[in-house]
Amino acid sequence: MADNNFKPFVPPGAQMKEFTLKSILLGCIFGIIFGAATVYLALKAGLTVSASIPIAVIAITLGRKFFNTTILENNIIQTTGSAGESIAAGVVFTLPGFLFLSDGGGAQFFNYFTILILAIFGGILGTLMMIPLRRSLIVKEHKTLPYPEGTACGDVLIAGEKGGDFARTAFYGLGFAFAYAIFQKILHVIAETPAYMTKQTSKFFPSAKISADITPEYMGVGYIIGPRIAGVLVAGGVLSWLALIPLLASLLPGEVIAAQLVKIGYLASLQTPGGQGNWDPVTHTFSDYSAAVYYAYVRQIGAGAVAAGGFITLLKTIPTIISSFKGSIGAIKDRKSDGGAPAGVVRTEKDLSLKVVLFGSIALVLLMAFLPQLPGDSIGKKMLVGLLVVVFGAFFVTVSSRIVGLIGSSNNPISGMTIATLMGTCLVFIAVGWTGKVYEPMALVVGGMICIAAANAGGTSQDLKSGYIVGATPMYQQLALFIGAIVSSVVIGLTVKFLDKPTAEMISKGITEHAIGSAYYPAPQGTLMATLAKGILSFNLDWQFVLVGVFLAIVMELCNINSLSFAVGAYLPLSTTLPIFIGGAIRGVVDHKNKKANKHTSAAEEELGKGNLFATGLVAGGAVAGVIIAVLAGFDSSAAVLAKLNMEGGLAGALGHGGYYVLGCAFFAFMGWYLYRTARKA
Repeated sequence: MADNNFKPFVPPGAQMKEFTLKSILLGCIFGIIFGAATVYLALKAGLTVSASIPIAVIAITLGRKFFNTTILENNIIQTTGSAGESIAAGVVFTLPGFLFLSDGGGAQFFNYFTILILAIFGGILGTLMMIPLRRSLIVKEHKTLPYPEGTACGDVLIAGEKGGDFARTAFYGLGFAFAYAIFQKILHVIAETPAYMTKQTSKFFPSAKISADITPEYMGVGYIIGPRIAGVLVAGGVLSWLALIPLLASLLPGEVIAAQLVKIGYLASLQTPGGQGNWDPVTHTFSDYSAAVYYAYVRQIGAGAVAAGGFITLLKTIPTIISSFKGSIGAIKDRKSDGGAPAGVVRTEKDLSLKVVLFGSIALVLLMAFLPQLPGDSIGKKMLVGLLVVVFGAFFVTVSSRIVGLIGSSNNPISGMTIATLMGTCLVFIAVGWTGKVYEPMALVVGGMICIAAANAGGTSQDLKSGYIVGATPMYQQLALFIGAIVSSVVIGLTVKFLDKPTAEMISKGITEHAIGSAYYPAPQGTLMATLAKGILSFNLDWQFVLVGVFLAIVMELCNINSLSFAVGAYLPLSTTLPIFIGGAIRGVVDHKNKKANKHTSAAEEELGKGNLFATGLVAGGAVAGVIIAVLAGFDSSAAVLAKLNMEGGLAGALGHGGYYVLGCAFFAFMGWYLYRTARKA
């Protein structure tokens, strides 16, 4: 039921600047910045955090001081900018899979224009399908669907209008992260990945490895997601790196591990040196057994666990899926019965016409059928792909929008939806006789676009909730989301392609073709999607390892542990999950201290707390700095300058590698202490 007593902050009859050129331009700038940062973070960690709140905080501050923006203009800024973050997540979680399809058959589609087209189409589809759902989900269920990020963002905008001075903490986090990045990634005073590994010859614990990428963005992510999820993530990493890898390293001879690496494409042949773990064909040994075992076996076990965890998460939301789909059909019927948007409708209830949804969907199908950049050898086949995209899109956009209303965008089971879409598409292909590696890229297109659409639909829902609270015009927000999707997609594709280009340092370590898929940018979800597409259509999956992961996820679920979080932790390197856990542990200590001091805060107040704002600054600052430095390292002239500034050799020579790692850990500990101190302030 609609909340008839609800009154937005800006009354429907108020005349105020809203959809202006400066608000759109500022929103596009933020979309570009946070879209690029999300690409970097998602490629490295396989995780993202919502950008709406930091964008709103920064927009309010800059808008009030320099651009004289209204609250409705600030809302348009954060709406336009947030599209970049959600689309970037969908792109990175799926499209790198083109690189890992059978015999490199999908690599030709991992080009800028294909990524750009799929990003734009997926982003537009996510917003398009939300137009008929807004009244049902945002207005009629205002009291029952809280949309936590959207509500918090609306509170930020209103607090900023009233003169709240909370943005300073986020800027402190940004500045701290930038300074830390200079010391770590340019001067190399701070080690990037301190590590300790036991010897393969150890009788008790061979090739067990503890490592951590001690970066600001990982600590910030850990603080934001909290101790529970961060703990489950690192538990998966502990199982993989301190249990499975030492066990397999002690049981399997080097030749067997190397043969498995050859089979899955990580090593050219048993006579060729190098590959993951640095194989030596003369001595038949690896210099890094933990890396060799991880890529040969544990990664596939982790992939099976992630697939099962995503599917289990989806199954658990079936009641929500059914009710939300029924509600969406009812909402569309209501819109048709009242003619869509009658002439006398108030400003805060004006949506784009349903004709935009209908003709926009038809245009997407036709464009997908005729554009040569998309996979498919005939218009008819590509037309079927387009129809599958629209059908799955309508369904999963509805599901995504309802779910984020209950549990927030950060907990949206997009991986499960994408896995279900990919498997459903592959089964449709098999039913019509389309099997083999030639159809793998087409299946990945469907999964990729649904992932992007579902991610953007979740973000769109939160934005529309913020707009409903502050009194925005929905039609202007929907137009802003379309613009933000197109503009940010231009830079998202460029960022993905640039980060995929190996730097001089990567080339020196044997990474010559693609940085994505290496230890630098693991792209866990993308490799998983490729693994599933190959396994179903080409019948070449190592099911014995995948099924171990499947039952590992089932065991976790039976223990009442979030199987998807655990599975992601088992799949990712421990170097990623360990620093995230440290950030989560700091949040746990802060929460415990506040509880002990009898301090109780609401969810909205927690979102605006100094700890959360400083942590979002760390994430944004660390990721943006990482992108900037990666771009500089990609050009020979600036890379030469960066090489001269590198102090790692001198420090490691003076302190020894152990001392150099301890120095880096001391800097990371200082950042953790400063985050704790900031979070404890009132």
